Amino acid sequence: MSQSQRPPWDAYFLEIARVVASRSTCLRRQVGAVAVRDRQILATGYNGAPSGLRHCSEVGCIRESMQVPSGERHELCRGLHAEQNVIIQAALHGVALSRATVYCTHQPCVVCSKMMINAGVTRVVYSGGYPDRLSCEMLTEAGVQLVQAP
Repeated sequence: MSQSQRPPWDAYFLEIARVVASRSTCLRRQVGAVAVRDRQILATGYNGAPSGLRHCSEVGCIRESMQVPSGERHELCRGLHAEQNVIIQAALHGVALSRATVYCTHQPCVVCSKMMINAGVTRVVYSGGYPDRLSCEMLTEAGVQLVQAP
């Protein structure tokens, strides 16, 4: 889909994802995500520690101290990804994400992509890149439209 064909509200929801990302407590990368269906916001999420646990800003970044490159060893992190928190927030409030578009400040990783595929997300719009080619391959194979915004 060319830029001229892209729905005009994509830019608005990406801007909302950027605002949501400002709540992130990650020291390395602030990421926000917004799930939308029929131009209605269903849930939002940002990356950070699980509810009630200390944030990396309080205890330090495990990944930074171990020099783990971006896109690798996702299990070595106190935080959840923004896309994971979108899915969790929707589930907590009884909101289905089937046929939803998820707007992300960054391309989703493969773990988040698999979760969004199973949640029924049909479109992902992102602005920033992320070093995870398998993520793109799996979303495409599942028929999820993947759009990088300018």
